[in-house]
Amino acid sequence: MPHRAPGAPEKRRSNHLSGKPIRYYRPRGSADIKHLIDEGFQAFNAARLGEACRIFTDKMLLPEHDTTIGLTVAGALTPAGLGGCIVELMERGLVDFVISTGANLYHDLHYALNFTLHRGSPFVDDIELYKDGVIRIYDVLFPATVLLETDAYIRDFLVRSGMNGPVSTAELHYALGKDLMARQPGCEQYSVVAAAAATGVPIYTSSPGDSSIGMNIAYHELMNDSRLMIDPNKDVNEVCAFILAGKKNGCVILGGGSPKNFYLQGQPTLWEVYGIPKGGNDYFIQITTDQVVWGGLSGATPAEAVSWGKVNPGVLPDTSVAYIDSTVAFPLFCEYVVASPPGRRPRKELLHRRDELVAVLKREAKAAGK
Repeated sequence: MPHRAPGAPEKRRSNHLSGKPIRYYRPRGSADIKHLIDEGFQAFNAARLGEACRIFTDKMLLPEHDTTIGLTVAGALTPAGLGGCIVELMERGLVDFVISTGANLYHDLHYALNFTLHRGSPFVDDIELYKDGVIRIYDVLFPATVLLETDAYIRDFLVRSGMNGPVSTAELHYALGKDLMARQPGCEQYSVVAAAAATGVPIYTSSPGDSSIGMNIAYHELMNDSRLMIDPNKDVNEVCAFILAGKKNGCVILGGGSPKNFYLQGQPTLWEVYGIPKGGNDYFIQITTDQVVWGGLSGATPAEAVSWGKVNPGVLPDTSVAYIDSTVAFPLFCEYVVASPPGRRPRKELLHRRDELVAVLKREAKAAGK
């Protein structure tokens, strides 16, 4: 197995890695940021972000609404240090399940394993980076050995886990999170995957083969004759079961992409496929730079989602789309939420209720079929 990227000089520290380490940012609940958003963000997309904050705190978190909240994550947010915001929301019971790109979860593992990612510049010579064995995600820089050692950890974990059949991505990530906590005590304070396991928050990946975690699972199957496989049917049914069980349903969508659709398809799956008319989401918040004019799902508005049964037609005032970079808006959103009452709520721990809730889905679907 190679221990460095092709062309990378061994035991040489690149000057490109002299930037400050990127740390996971944990919001503390800034009263100043809350004041800024309430009083200073008065128009245009600033006002839309303010609406999103108040929809979340004043409506979605009301105890009597008992909203089941899904968070979807697209874009390279964990390499930018924003996994700490997700950890804070999970610990406080403010999100009930997460749907993420596999890349965000893979790069989260770097932090759990105590590797260092550095602040850098997007205006560097990528040929020099390649020769020095440095990986670039826009202005995030780190040694290629981080990838190799993270891959080695995943492959060793897969052998240790003993998993040898079809599993949901939530089951895979739960086992991964438990393994991380056993080998890196305390990492649940700064790792999304570990924190999810500790708080009972299921994490799904809508396209598991499209990440380095999936690449290493493929290696495990090929080289170890394993029967471990990701079963997307389990993922679809578990997410649908969560939505069905919710008294009210709401989402916070960061970016768009596959995680956005994977969450929103839950409502059409219920009425279109299983014959259970749930009624659509009651709350919809999206932070994105994707535009509606290109026709893609990432930029599709909550109004368009009404026609699919994804959003309840009576709740459009309880939807907000802020056209802002998530790396700017999401930390502000989290500071506002943490600073506002109630600030936390009892955790649903849906991770441990998956079988129970899927059984309810099956029972109701059979009744609807009759």
